[in-house]
Amino acid sequence: MKIEKLPSGSYRIRKMYKGKTYTVIFDRKPTQKDAMQAMAAELDKVQERHTSMTFRDAADEYIAAKKNVLSPSTIRGYTGIIKQLPEKFLSENINDITAFDVQTEINRMAKEHSPKTVRNHHGFISAVLGAFRPNLKLTTTLPQKVKNEPYIPSDEDIKKILAYSKDTPFEIPVILACYGMRRSEICALMPDDIDGDIVHINKAMVQNEKMEWVIKTTKTTAGTRELVIPAEIADRIREQGYVYKGYPGKITEFLLSAQKKLSIPQFSIHKLRHYFASKMSAMNVPEADILKMGGWETDHVMKAVYRHSMIEKEENAKRDASKQLQSILFHNVP
Repeated sequence: MKIEKLPSGSYRIRKMYKGKTYTVIFDRKPTQKDAMQAMAAELDKVQERHTSMTFRDAADEYIAAKKNVLSPSTIRGYTGIIKQLPEKFLSENINDITAFDVQTEINRMAKEHSPKTVRNHHGFISAVLGAFRPNLKLTTTLPQKVKNEPYIPSDEDIKKILAYSKDTPFEIPVILACYGMRRSEICALMPDDIDGDIVHINKAMVQNEKMEWVIKTTKTTAGTRELVIPAEIADRIREQGYVYKGYPGKITEFLLSAQKKLSIPQFSIHKLRHYFASKMSAMNVPEADILKMGGWETDHVMKAVYRHSMIEKEENAKRDASKQLQSILFHNVP
């Protein structure tokens, strides 16, 4: 970039951008680095001045730009967040929104929603602003995360549910969930996806932004994988010509109904994947293999499994210590 000295003693740099020349003046001779940074800042200002749209319009453009690369469920989540935003925030010009406005909206949201929902809410707002207002720095204070210890079903829980689901349309979906498959993957699975006892997982049934059930490729690369299931289950699927024909939500309803009927703790069908990871870990299957079989990109599920295992060990240790102390204190007491 050329630095020119003016008759006044000042220094000037120029740059052509979209058919128009932009100029920055310095009192002293700048370095090349100073000149480049100053011109970049000037062009950023120009870009912001020319961006005149409401937050709603910006959010719609952001979603449209990513529509073909995001999963339908993610897009549905984004549109849901837009519906939850107040009209005042949605109609605000994207250039007039401040970090304080974002903090105020998050504070409002935190009154009625969980920390996880609020964080998702903020993540979307910051992504939209980051795309159209890259120089806006957000320092939002978010609600503290709530640490929930997930319930991992016991072997007894699983045996009861499998017996309860015997000869029902939900038996095979429950079995496949115990082998690490997601509900969306089970509902999209076809007999042609099974070769012998090997299940090829490469698609999922999800809801799009119109709340329609559609079949898409798996959300992540890790989700595309193969599983080995019992040969008799594979044969049954081929014989009946399908895996599951019903509405996906009916699987969840059946599981909740079974838990109430059997008087066992309530847990979602997703927790059957945690059960799978837990049993694989107990069998000393390497963590990398467990993650691959379950289609997990990160090790968050294993952290939950290890934490659950530690809690069980701590509880057993407390009981053992209590029994030993009891035998000392009350031994031979009449």
